[in-house]
Amino acid sequence: MTDDTGDDAGDDSSEDDAEDLSLDRFHEALEAEERPVATASEVARRLGTSQAAARDALAALVDRGDVDRLDVEADPVVFYPRDWGALASRERVVTFPKRREIVVDRPTQYTRARLSQFANLVDTTGTEPGTRGYLYRIRQEDVWAAPFDDADALVGALRSVLPRRYEHLEAWVRDQWRRAHRFRLYTHADGYVVLEAASENLMGNVADQHLDDDHLRAPISDTEAWVNEAAVAAVKRTLYDAGYPVEDDRDLETGDPVEIDLATDLRDYQETWVETFLDRKSGVYVGPPGSGKTVAGIATIAAVGGETLILVPSRELADQWREELLEHSTVDPADIGLYHGGTKEIRPVTIATYQIAGMDRHRSLFESREWGLICFDECHHVTAPVYSRTAELQSKHRLGLSATPVSETGSEEEIYTLIGQPIGADWDALFEAGFVQEPEVEIRYVPWRDETARNEYAAADGRDRRRLAAENPAKVEEIRYLLAAHRDKKTLVFVEYLDQGAAIADALGVPFISGETPHHERAELFRRFRADGEAEGSGGGAADDDLDVLVVSRVGDEGIDLPNAELAVVASGLGGSRRQGSQRAGRTMRPTGSALVYVLATRGSSEEEFAQRQMRHLGRKGVRVRETNVAE
Repeated sequence: MTDDTGDDAGDDSSEDDAEDLSLDRFHEALEAEERPVATASEVARRLGTSQAAARDALAALVDRGDVDRLDVEADPVVFYPRDWGALASRERVVTFPKRREIVVDRPTQYTRARLSQFANLVDTTGTEPGTRGYLYRIRQEDVWAAPFDDADALVGALRSVLPRRYEHLEAWVRDQWRRAHRFRLYTHADGYVVLEAASENLMGNVADQHLDDDHLRAPISDTEAWVNEAAVAAVKRTLYDAGYPVEDDRDLETGDPVEIDLATDLRDYQETWVETFLDRKSGVYVGPPGSGKTVAGIATIAAVGGETLILVPSRELADQWREELLEHSTVDPADIGLYHGGTKEIRPVTIATYQIAGMDRHRSLFESREWGLICFDECHHVTAPVYSRTAELQSKHRLGLSATPVSETGSEEEIYTLIGQPIGADWDALFEAGFVQEPEVEIRYVPWRDETARNEYAAADGRDRRRLAAENPAKVEEIRYLLAAHRDKKTLVFVEYLDQGAAIADALGVPFISGETPHHERAELFRRFRADGEAEGSGGGAADDDLDVLVVSRVGDEGIDLPNAELAVVASGLGGSRRQGSQRAGRTMRPTGSALVYVLATRGSSEEEFAQRQMRHLGRKGVRVRETNVAE
């Protein structure tokens, strides 16, 4: 949207602006006036021209049939667009500079792309693509990570989408940009790590005040200090928390070269992810399940071309990464090593679990390697105390992958500090482009049908009440109903409690997968679920080996690739995080086919609130969520 209002309204515009008045420019004048009609003098003021010139230009629009005029005795002549729908369907940008928030109604792709460079998409409203309103907020970390060479370029991007200039907001953006470039780490000619401040004052009043003796070995000059190499991650985290992100310019090794090329074509946005990462040398790919984060990660491994460590939360994901590498790249199978409870191999591309890599007896081995790239899959795990030590492993490039790096503790900022700033496309853009199938989410409030269970719930309190609501026996009947209504769909039923999972699986006559299921059995059940359901020569019937329904505990929440899952039923787990809600819904989000998610909540219990909270997070990403009361 051009800048026709506010501080620049009457600067140097010539009468040529009025003579060449387009319908779009007239629409913008109406938006600036915040009225559906305008007089010639009001249009002139917005265009910075004379009233006579504006009147002539408006008369030309009337002659062309684009604008109508209304002449009321004793009142000025007003002009309005003949096609009201065109005005209603235009992009509108409203700015709240003190809150650093921007609301955009019907944004163009250009506006959304621009805003994604320096603002965070907080919420969306509306139900249909192309009609949604978007709420953006400009945060410190968004400005710090903005992909511009200098503050002028960043402010220029800001001005390109806002309806007018906001000097206070621009000053704040410039200040945050300056903060992001006040400290840097570099490698001294003698090989040790140095922290450099932009001024003596910053070193004395910020670094010395916030960093401990364990962080810095000794001062080198008034603006430089020798850093304890083992404390590099702590230095970056501490200064980030103080409001000063650190630029990392260390000369880290890339490790031995890896012979690997990408064997899959990337989508445009995946190419942008990789290009942005290579420019920054760190970052987190953020996108919904099905958006191709793993493939983008493999493309990044190939582009870096150095020894690579891939960290994952489970053995299933380790095996899955190996399969994806072999499918989407030219890497030699002998160059891929697995390092977890079952096998321990170090290769040019090593896949390890967070738990193993963080153990003292294995950690020294990982620390001794010169990794060119460390990839943190499901990277929200790095904030957990048991896994956090893996974030201290150093490499020239650090990549994270996550659908939803949010957490209830706000630790996404810590993720971006330890790994890198977010890189990704907003979910809604991927839905509209057809790259990812938008799921239909329905919260179904299930009544108590068992009087004994209802009375037991009424007599309980605290954690017991939550568990009894989750295990409401009426949910089994509701799951049967949903499976019958969608009998042709591959279905995952998610549970929080093992006893409930076993009971539902027994009632449905299907397998139940939990953390107690042996690894080989789990892998076989997932393989059978992935089968396409067509038996060779069987006339289209389902193969005996195939599985159409699986009941899964939390082991199904993350990363397991089940691309043919079409229906997800969340039977319990509604006290979990927003991230868990997104992950479970995400199991059905793929490029093709319908995607359905049913969330079962016991009516009148705390599950109602938990379900609404979990699904509200999806709603903010553009996913449609509806609610239904199940009949008694």
